[in-house]
Amino acid sequence: MLHAVNTVFTLLDETDDYIVVDKPAPLQIHPGGMNGARTLWHGLKDLLSYEIANGGQVSIINRLDRETSGTVLVAKHARAARLFGMAMQERRIHKTYHAIVHGWPDWESLDLHAPILRKGEVMESPIWVRQAVHEGGAPCQTIFRTLRRVEHERAGKLALVEASPVTGRMHQIRVHLNHLGLPILGDKIYGLDERCYLEFIDTGWTPELEKRILFSRQALHSRRLEVSAEEFTGAWECDLPAEMQAWLG
Repeated sequence: MLHAVNTVFTLLDETDDYIVVDKPAPLQIHPGGMNGARTLWHGLKDLLSYEIANGGQVSIINRLDRETSGTVLVAKHARAARLFGMAMQERRIHKTYHAIVHGWPDWESLDLHAPILRKGEVMESPIWVRQAVHEGGAPCQTIFRTLRRVEHERAGKLALVEASPVTGRMHQIRVHLNHLGLPILGDKIYGLDERCYLEFIDTGWTPELEKRILFSRQALHSRRLEVSAEEFTGAWECDLPAEMQAWLG
């Protein structure tokens, strides 16, 4: 484990061009407000201070939500950032996520094409950022696979699902799973009750919310990241964190 001024993450791989880390939840990727909370960017900046002092930089290639854990690729200099940035635009970076969902899928694999837009554009929504499946939205494709089904004493039927997004829309996996009737465990916006998100914003995490949501974070993990550009190929994986594995027995 790397400890960078109270910011903890796991090193998966490092070369002169890039570093790959396993980001825990609820660590935020970038600074996003005035509260001064430590982020992954702060930790990487401290860790790579020598490279930065010699003309390097910290360019985070794939960004994860605060409550999503897993594999993050970071370029150490401008040339690597351009290479990975072009690979991202050309869809040469492939991502695989694991999610724990409420319910049991009635399929083993599914190639879902379901367009997404901001819900408030077509109907009433108390949450401005909430996305929804709608025929007027941008094209979205996610390939799903059911990995495991379990019966949990508190949460009932749960399943471990693999999700491979072909497109990269905002909240895509969470929206698609909600649309399928398989909301992600612990998801405050697309979970069992969106009112939990509004309460969380007002009150923070409380015992009452814990009883309803069951899990303090959304059970979504960036399991594998693969780059297949002309000038570079590489793949990295990281296992489910212990707090997610516990739900699977």
